[in-house]
Amino acid sequence: MTVEDPDQGRVALVTGGSRGIGAAIAQALAADGYRVAATSRSGTAPEGVLPVVCDVTDADSVDAAFTTVEKELGPVEVLVANAGITRDTLLARMSEEDFTSVLDTNLTGAYRVIRRAARAMTRARFGRIVVMSSVVGLLGSAGQVNYAASKAGLIGIARSVSRELGARGVTCNVVAPGFISTDMTAVLPDKVIADYRARIPARRLGEVDDVVNAVRFLTSDATSYITGAVIPVDGGLGMGH
Repeated sequence: MTVEDPDQGRVALVTGGSRGIGAAIAQALAADGYRVAATSRSGTAPEGVLPVVCDVTDADSVDAAFTTVEKELGPVEVLVANAGITRDTLLARMSEEDFTSVLDTNLTGAYRVIRRAARAMTRARFGRIVVMSSVVGLLGSAGQVNYAASKAGLIGIARSVSRELGARGVTCNVVAPGFISTDMTAVLPDKVIADYRARIPARRLGEVDDVVNAVRFLTSDATSYITGAVIPVDGGLGMGH
């Protein structure tokens, strides 16, 4: 698949872009005129988006994916590091593999794609990097020691990258979604959803578009003076953290 007009729009890459929030981000950027590729292990992507097979836990796979995007679309100018997994269980039951696999995908995976993207961005003296964290990385969550650790670590990555690459015109920011209404949350018991809604100052669950709009803002050319920021999209749930 190639874009219809390969000479127009910045090149954007969304990891974990085959479904859910990642797919919605990829579609929105494509609608905004970006030339968009989306990676996933399955190699599927929304219509109008270049699908690329990639396992972010494998450095060679990451390099191959970027090489494909560079060949088909050009150097990556906008990166949304969205790929992530969960293996929730209480600490007493959490195996070391449960912990390390989540860290390897969510945290080290982000490091791998950011490191690879930084090559072209620093040469071009332009780049927009957005990493997808979570309110859980700020608040903590019972049964999610691994996930919370990975999402908190992304903030450290983003702020360090901001200090290293800021002088080269590269920004790196964090979006931290809260309780977002998706297929995954739709199966939760009504009481659980009601309890969350009562804790959220906005008194509603977030929508996928709430997250998408934050990413669209941070990836735009107009945000050159915003870097190292954590943007909560949580209706106030994590306020003060």
